[in-house]
Amino acid sequence: MTFTEYLATFITDNKKGKIQKVLSQRTRHMTIVLEDIFQPHNASAVIRTCDCFGVQDLHVIENKFKYELNPKVVLGSSKWIDLHQYSNENKESATVETLQKLKKKGYRIVATTPHTDDIDLDDFDVSTPFALVFGTEQEGISDEVRTEADEFVKIPMYGFTESFNISVSAALCMQHLSFKMRNEKINFYLSEEERKELTLKWYKRIVKSAAQLEEQFLEK
Repeated sequence: MTFTEYLATFITDNKKGKIQKVLSQRTRHMTIVLEDIFQPHNASAVIRTCDCFGVQDLHVIENKFKYELNPKVVLGSSKWIDLHQYSNENKESATVETLQKLKKKGYRIVATTPHTDDIDLDDFDVSTPFALVFGTEQEGISDEVRTEADEFVKIPMYGFTESFNISVSAALCMQHLSFKMRNEKINFYLSEEERKELTLKWYKRIVKSAAQLEEQFLEK
């Protein structure tokens, strides 16, 4: 018996079934990057949206502002999402390092901002992995993001206001592109190994005293 199987004995069949159903729709094909979001409730709302649309990873760049969860906004969704935080300790900016790491993992860096070479969400190519980068509400993306970006995408708007709230922008993009991936039958799903890893991670997060149970299991 593996430790995952052992932990499963402490979880109801209904909960285990729900976890496997959610995992079957989880993705790392699309990932989200937030750069210096200074309003915690907005970043927390994006975590909740990631979970709702099956996006497993959220990357938060903290050059100026430290990200803190707002429990009233995330409503427990943070335990299902992998949050990656990048600070600028001992360096001028964490932005370039973060985006280059994502590029090495095979992601196209896609800046969400009006740009001379931008495209609408409808025309965006979802066939290969991509990282959507959102900047601050006031200043938008930084010059570092503009330099590192492979592509630019925008949300079509028809009013006087030039931009959406950051959490609204992220929600619109994730909803539109997650639907597009499914509609175009893109293989965006997690690998079997990734599903096993997340199953264990999630079991540990919902079973009380999981760390103590693991010690006892390993001693046997």
